[in-house]
Amino acid sequence: IAASLIPFLEHDDANRALMGSNMMRQAVPLLRTEAPIVGTGIERQLVKDSRTQITAEEDGIIDYIDATTIRVLYDRTEDEEFVSFESALKEYTIPKFRKTNQNMTIDLRPICKKGQRVTKGQILTEGYSTKNGELALGKNLLVAYMPWKGYNYEDAIVLNERVVREDLLTSVHVEEYSLEVRETKRGIEELTSDIPNVSEEATKDLDENGIIRIGARVRPGDILIGKITPKGESDPSPEEKLLRAIFGDKAGDVKDASLKAPPSLNGVVIDKKLFSRIVKGRTSKLADKAMLPKLDDDFETEIDRLRTILIKKLLLLTDKKVSLGVKDYMGVEVISKGARFGASDFSTLDFTSIQLSNWTDDDRTNTMIRNLILNFLKRYKELDADLKRKKFSITIGDELPAGIVQMAKVYIAKKRKIGVGDKMAGRHGNKGIVSRIVRQEDMPFLIDGTPVDIVLNPLGVPSRMNIGQIFEAVLGSAGKELGVQFATPIFDGASLEDLIKWTDKAGLPPYGKTYLYDGGTGERFDQPATVGITYMLKLGHMVEDKMHARSIGPYSLITQQPLGGKAQFGGQRFGEMEVWALEAFG
Repeated sequence: IAASLIPFLEHDDANRALMGSNMMRQAVPLLRTEAPIVGTGIERQLVKDSRTQITAEEDGIIDYIDATTIRVLYDRTEDEEFVSFESALKEYTIPKFRKTNQNMTIDLRPICKKGQRVTKGQILTEGYSTKNGELALGKNLLVAYMPWKGYNYEDAIVLNERVVREDLLTSVHVEEYSLEVRETKRGIEELTSDIPNVSEEATKDLDENGIIRIGARVRPGDILIGKITPKGESDPSPEEKLLRAIFGDKAGDVKDASLKAPPSLNGVVIDKKLFSRIVKGRTSKLADKAMLPKLDDDFETEIDRLRTILIKKLLLLTDKKVSLGVKDYMGVEVISKGARFGASDFSTLDFTSIQLSNWTDDDRTNTMIRNLILNFLKRYKELDADLKRKKFSITIGDELPAGIVQMAKVYIAKKRKIGVGDKMAGRHGNKGIVSRIVRQEDMPFLIDGTPVDIVLNPLGVPSRMNIGQIFEAVLGSAGKELGVQFATPIFDGASLEDLIKWTDKAGLPPYGKTYLYDGGTGERFDQPATVGITYMLKLGHMVEDKMHARSIGPYSLITQQPLGGKAQFGGQRFGEMEVWALEAFG
């Protein structure tokens, strides 16, 4: 799929096209999405098939809408209403700031209005890398291919400050932090906001369970989840015993084992969860046992009610009609051929194992019988799944590993602007690292004074043979000028003649060659450069995750050297090649 999203794929070398398609999978969903000006035409179909968005199941009208809910009243004919077991009004919940496995966010917004008519398959939401029902992984940026003071040497990227200021490449990330409460030999640990030797200021945002409140701002070192654990200390001296007896000081028995925010964490708490193992006594077990039969009874009652409605409707449909022979899946005739349908026939039928074709000689009746029974079975499965879920939660509760009494989880959202050291890429395998963010007035600008958004090194194109990016830039600038979007299929797409036709129409120079002016001096550069609109992605390798510094920290017992890696708060390895770099620098 990813390869079929690369426009002008024919003009790219296979290795770079492969890189491009792999990097599209690493693209981060941006805060403000924007569809590409130059696409391949399958962006809309892809969003529909991915099923990440809410789509209309039938034709209908929007009955109610807010940030978290959409209600659609679906059109139904008399026949459809007759065979249905559900209301025509259907409610959908819009996910907000839901964490993905890659620590990104699924955050959707409605793109329809109350009272609007919708058609079957129409997309009702956007967000999470989509815009107006089209895939939108990145941003259309004004790119110049030229060297700039050595800052874009070896695939480095020079970025305009405007991109950072206007949040063009800003994304929201959600991190999950958890803390377990265990049973120790010295007693059970406890989640609490009452932590010994910790100031009130540090615990002001914690609730009675010691978990930070939703909406609190978090900085490095803040307590996220407060926990105390029993101390295994030597026996106190008689003086200490006396003081404890007088003042009731419990602080000596427990120590602080709270979870604190790690370095580089700045964000807002958006959700918290507390899971507990249910320690059941005899009475609560008996109460649970009493609840299970009630759930079964409720399920049976509802199924009987639906079955009664089904039989009533079947009798109306088959009134005065003769059976053509109704068979089950084994081919056994359950209603004999030539017989008239009656209530006694239907009451003994097992609708889960019956053939749904050709009950009568009337096609319309057969279709309605088929739809009616299918809708009944669909509702039956939904109720059955619901019953199993409820039984599971009563009998098992929250699944926690052995020895763990409670588990608290905190979800923290943080806004990440693009910064120096972040990885970016186009769709043609043209990747690079942001090396410098330059003030808007210092960037090279066009003759009309428009500063470019991004400066890429022209040496990154010829040896890699991904000329597709140049085609995209030229066609993109024509699209921006004329306010149109292009769909050029990956093979047999737009030709060079087509590109020139569009640039002429937009009044732009052919091949995108234009003179740029130095932002610092205002002088014109000696040679014209290729300038155009390219679709750039921000990738998941962000410098903030990799940034790490240490002074004195943990050492390995064996080698007496600092540990390695960020997770162990280790040191940076300064190897042979790093020493050469210092030697070369002098």
